[in-house]
Amino acid sequence: MLSFDPKAFIDDVSKYIRGIITSSDEVLAACSGGVDSTVSAVLVSRAIGKPIKAVYIDDGLRRVGEAESAVKMLRNIGLNPFIYDAREEALKSLRGITDPEEKRKAFREFFYSVLGRIAGEINARYVVQGTIAADIVETVKGVKTQHNVLEQLGIDTYSRYGFKVVEPIKDLYKWQVRMVAQELKLPIEVINRKPFPGPGLAVRIVGEVTWSKLEILRRVTEIVEEETADVESFQSFAVLLDSKATGVRDGSRVYGFITVVRVVSSSDALTAKFVEIPYSKLRRIAERITGEVPEVTRVLYDITDKPPATIEFE
Repeated sequence: MLSFDPKAFIDDVSKYIRGIITSSDEVLAACSGGVDSTVSAVLVSRAIGKPIKAVYIDDGLRRVGEAESAVKMLRNIGLNPFIYDAREEALKSLRGITDPEEKRKAFREFFYSVLGRIAGEINARYVVQGTIAADIVETVKGVKTQHNVLEQLGIDTYSRYGFKVVEPIKDLYKWQVRMVAQELKLPIEVINRKPFPGPGLAVRIVGEVTWSKLEILRRVTEIVEEETADVESFQSFAVLLDSKATGVRDGSRVYGFITVVRVVSSSDALTAKFVEIPYSKLRRIAERITGEVPEVTRVLYDITDKPPATIEFE
């Protein structure tokens, strides 16, 4: 792993930010509460010497209670956060779409259209986002479209959405971003927060995204994250497949969803290895999911590395 000086990076990027944005400019940060977007917002806020507005777009594609916990954390670290409810709009933008790439592109158009609307309402010329190097590499190479890669694809955000995008950490990988977060003295839960896809649970639902599927996957996700909290990994999550399978409940036949549990180790998200979970833990995960989420009849564990797979299913 190459050497990296987070303090020197902060000094350099702060000068870069001050060369673009002044303290009199209105700035909007798109913040999910993840380490990438949080670090980006804090870097800009500290560079220009004032709290900046940080919007959490509630698209209905997140974990249980995530909007409230993210906004509380962002406020505690000195930002000016608020929630923008776009749940109905998000689901409408994804309606009828099953192809993974089309799903990602539809989410991107929804997300930045909403961001442009919010930026216009507060007269923000600049929008800060947490794009990192791995996002750009995968999108440009055509592995999969990361929703937050725009300018690198020739998309002019100002003419299309009405704002200029600022990406303070676009040259860093996840391990470097975590070092910057530590240097900024952000909360440990931010520093160690596991990645969560920009389009959220939409890319962990194979097939069309519906509210009922999201509610099922939210409950399954909560169980998987609780049961793997003590497992060292880059990501641990659940996927809801489009197909169903026969099961037995209370002596009767039932027809329910299949979920896949995936736990991987990685340093840069460009490659990954599946984590060998003890069978006793896998059994407990399966028992909890099928016991607490009756819509699910089968639980599978993914033992595929990246490559040949990607980390996410879509």
